[in-house]
Amino acid sequence: MTLWLTAHAPRRFEDLLVPEQIRTALITASMEGDPPHLLISGPTGSGKTTAWKLVARQVLGPGWKATHHVLQARDLAGSSGAMGKFEDFLKDGANSSSSLANRTSLDAFDRSLWAPNLDDPPPGGSEIDIEDGRIPISRLIIIEDADHLGMKRQAYLRRMMEKSGKTSRFILVARSPSRIIDALRSRTRTIRLPSVPLEEIEKLLRTIATKENTIVSDGVFGDIAHISNGDLRKAIFTLDLLVHRGLAQDREAVVRLVNVVTLQAGRHMVELAIRGRVNEWKMEKTGNRRQRTPAGALRELDRMLREHALEGSDIVNQVHMAVMNGRLSIPEKMRQELLDVLALTEVEMLESQNPRIHLQDLLHRYGTIGRSYGLSVG
Repeated sequence: MTLWLTAHAPRRFEDLLVPEQIRTALITASMEGDPPHLLISGPTGSGKTTAWKLVARQVLGPGWKATHHVLQARDLAGSSGAMGKFEDFLKDGANSSSSLANRTSLDAFDRSLWAPNLDDPPPGGSEIDIEDGRIPISRLIIIEDADHLGMKRQAYLRRMMEKSGKTSRFILVARSPSRIIDALRSRTRTIRLPSVPLEEIEKLLRTIATKENTIVSDGVFGDIAHISNGDLRKAIFTLDLLVHRGLAQDREAVVRLVNVVTLQAGRHMVELAIRGRVNEWKMEKTGNRRQRTPAGALRELDRMLREHALEGSDIVNQVHMAVMNGRLSIPEKMRQELLDVLALTEVEMLESQNPRIHLQDLLHRYGTIGRSYGLSVG
């Protein structure tokens, strides 16, 4: 079964739910003779990944899937040997003497090697004309979550961009472009995607339901749009889940579904924290090897940020629900202390670009409170 996020992904620039000037900027960057390096930014679910995929398809032609390379920078953050892994990616292997950015793909010069695919049309309406003597772009290097690279890796990336070949381009994708160093931002054309308006999300959900020939209660569309808070990806995924669980005609199911998916993780995270199990490690078997993997409350926090794609404010709400839940058997005075610390964290997050720093501090404070009540021995 194909996820609706994939089945109904935009195939053309005109299908993107972005303002007209943003759509024009993406088309211009994809069709001009000398495409720029790009920095595509915006909040979660605004269409950043979809946008760079459309750009890649237009710039590289029908064979784009074989000539673009993607790195999830968030996966490097906090991992051992992160710098080495980053260098290996840009060199396409530890033993490589050249770099991805200096390699040219012959596919770009003879695009007839790839048969036309009706399911993957040129997003701009027509293929780029390379008969005018221009040198076609033959390789794209995409860095997702580039704002998680860190200063050292960003400096290395800047040097790599300076040495890149004429037929390669970089696309940086970030939620917080302010965390990208000036040297990189000055070498890229910035395209900022805004949150998708609720009415546009609701309109798209209705369109998807019609195409899927499924019956959905009228109020459910607005409810999903509301809880998605501008996150189009979350909205489509929620509708897909509700329909396939047979809950598309139950408005209360929207709230129940969100709570079931995230409340259990939030409650488990809080319980681990107040018992002092904030940062733990355990040995897990992977293949024929046993390796050390993170555990504890911080692991649950990372899961909520990555797997559930929650924003910092969403996690604050989940922690509040977990603390107030009657299943958390703690003294009322302790409950009040936990709420006080949570309120302080929420205020601090308003002035920060990185909510994880404050959420991590929140968990350590919960560990201290738990220790004062004899619940933690760490």
